[in-house]
Amino acid sequence: MFNSNRLTLARKRRGLTKTSLANAIDVDLRTITGYEAGEFPPSQDSVVRLATVLNFPPSFFFQDNAEEPSPDTVSFRSLSKMTAGQRDMALAQGALAFLLSDWLEATFELPSIDLPDLGEDQEPEAAAYALRHHWGLGEQPVSNMVHLLEAKGVRVFSLSVSGNATDAFSLWRETTPFVLLNTQKSAERSRFDAAHELGHLVLHRHASPQGREAESQADAFASAFLMPRRSVLAHAPRFATLANLIQLKKIWNVSLAALVYRLHSVGMLTDWHHRTLCIELSKRGYRTREPNESQRETSQVWVQALASLRRDGVAKSKLASLLHVPPLEIDALLFGLVTTSVGNPISSTPTSPRRPNLQIVE
Repeated sequence: MFNSNRLTLARKRRGLTKTSLANAIDVDLRTITGYEAGEFPPSQDSVVRLATVLNFPPSFFFQDNAEEPSPDTVSFRSLSKMTAGQRDMALAQGALAFLLSDWLEATFELPSIDLPDLGEDQEPEAAAYALRHHWGLGEQPVSNMVHLLEAKGVRVFSLSVSGNATDAFSLWRETTPFVLLNTQKSAERSRFDAAHELGHLVLHRHASPQGREAESQADAFASAFLMPRRSVLAHAPRFATLANLIQLKKIWNVSLAALVYRLHSVGMLTDWHHRTLCIELSKRGYRTREPNESQRETSQVWVQALASLRRDGVAKSKLASLLHVPPLEIDALLFGLVTTSVGNPISSTPTSPRRPNLQIVE
């Protein structure tokens, strides 16, 4: 039977209102409202038109309900800058990430989840230190945030929403943590976003992770987690300039702006010196572009999973077909996280029934 839940999901994913969808398939608004309310199903011809306009295969609309993240449980990196349409597009992509994650978990043995609940009452700096101790990281820089998250059981996907307001979001889906990252930002800023969302996952697991206070806590956590206090104090120059900080930021693989903020927060910059460096950052355009940008972090889970599929003769088109989604949605969820394609057109060989163990290196 036609599933109205799937129609609403596809419409939100494309950023359309009911009115704009009605105009696109040449029906009145009441018809679309009836379809989505489940009052009556569309005709076969209307299904084809809906599938064409929304760029989803017709079979997508005849599957079971797709679980969509609730806005109340999601941490949006820049909620205040987002429109309702952008938020709905992001949440709809989260629902597609759930579908892809369920398939991944059924096909492969994934790392077990190891994220302690640190509680929102703990100071972010102390929470960052506690998590580093729990994971045995000491004071060493984190070499790759995506690899680390995956090794601890976090499901990491890329986020593709029109506009630049949507940086990242995270949530707990029952006992499984998810992080979706905007991989079109600089490598350093995407890395900071990953640490920011990690902060939400361990600090705000049982709270509504929204509002200025929660975002400030996650920022402070990310700063302390990526740049441990003692490590920063050991390497800080006597007099910080942008020239020597551009070299120094390579130690922790962070943005220049994040390093300036951290030096100030640990007392290595006076208020005046901090303001001076921030003004110079803006004048040189380093707020929007990163000097000496580092290499983008990619996924180990998806690189290994796609390589396994390729050995079994399974291409992206087949994976998309199994999930009843267009291949472009697979691309959107993995953009920037993998550097190779899934493979050539699919053969008739079925996937292996075994569940390979993905070897993740922290």
